[in-house]
Amino acid sequence: MAETNVHEVLKAISDVSFPAGKDDLEQVAQRSGASPGVMAALAGIPPEEYANKDEVARSVRTPADTDIPHSAAQKAQQARKGGKPGLSQHLRDAEKPPVERELEE
Repeated sequence: MAETNVHEVLKAISDVSFPAGKDDLEQVAQRSGASPGVMAALAGIPPEEYANKDEVARSVRTPADTDIPHSAAQKAQQARKGGKPGLSQHLRDAEKPPVERELEE
């Protein structure tokens, strides 16, 4: 399977009008000349209606942590936290732990 990342998928669907269904996303990506990896990623998302690009980004399955760096604590929080079916675990929202926020200040 060809690999892709979330940024490539979002670029391929930049012309879509939301809300949009899975079929709409695939058609727009096809017309934009999306790579086989992008098409495969879109084929793997749940057949739902998506309200915006963020929902699409959270549903696309990509190799873990290709786009979003997370600390070990955030990865553990993501593993514990549930999400919509088909939602990639590494894309689930995870706030930084208080200790990490404090260290950044």
